[in-house]
Amino acid sequence: MLSYRHAFHAGNHADMLKHFVLYLVLDYFNRKDKPYWYIDTHSGAGLYNLASKEAQKVGEYEQGIQRLKKAKPSDPLLVDFLNFLDTILPQGNYYCGSPWLAQALTRPCDKLRLFELHPADFNHLQNNMREAKLGRRGTVAQGDGYRQLIAQLPPPTRRAVVLIDPPYEEKQDYSRVSHTLQEALKRFAQGCYMVWYPCLSREESRKLPEQLVKLAPEQYLCAELHVNAPRPDGFGMHGSGMFIVNPPYILAEQLKTTLPELVKILDQDQTAQFKLDYQIK
Repeated sequence: MLSYRHAFHAGNHADMLKHFVLYLVLDYFNRKDKPYWYIDTHSGAGLYNLASKEAQKVGEYEQGIQRLKKAKPSDPLLVDFLNFLDTILPQGNYYCGSPWLAQALTRPCDKLRLFELHPADFNHLQNNMREAKLGRRGTVAQGDGYRQLIAQLPPPTRRAVVLIDPPYEEKQDYSRVSHTLQEALKRFAQGCYMVWYPCLSREESRKLPEQLVKLAPEQYLCAELHVNAPRPDGFGMHGSGMFIVNPPYILAEQLKTTLPELVKILDQDQTAQFKLDYQIK
């Protein structure tokens, strides 16, 4: 089943949390001279035109990146994030996917491994990474990101940031995320693994963070951003989360200061809130 296309949702509130956290993590990894790998299991197209018919059909970016820009946040980290986006996006009404953000943040010594299964999005990803002049720094491959991740581990650098970001359009995605992370940790325990997940009323979504904590009970961070209350009918995404194994030790303090303002900017009703849980040794 390959019906999900992120072009309809690019720049929404979930992207704001996901990409801001990714920005902070890669910025931290850049503080050391040692090279690292960035592995993206579900890359999508990499770059999105918000003026496209797909983005305009739903208009989710209006409740995400558009609100963040109009708000002109005061938090220095959010300001830096927005300024960085301005420098890396093409002229026009564009927003980045995680591969575009990562290729701009990583250095010449770092390597990228980008995977996408959807044939149309894979073609877009290839073209966009060619436009970004990724060159020999990275590879773009069409395939199952879960399996491809395991095949990449451990990386020669022994340093890596991994983003596991499936569409969760199939119920099995929840169990596959947990199983893949478990297998990845067996092969490369010191990697920084980032798992994005939707906050839904369905049981699989609610229990996923609990399952992931069991895989790394002493070295994790879980951040959720809820923009509205769950709907009575149980449908719709009321927020999203980022679960990180082996997070940067400064990440929790960074999010303590930024998440409150992010909630105020992106809230859609009075129940908007953030959750931050972590154990870092």
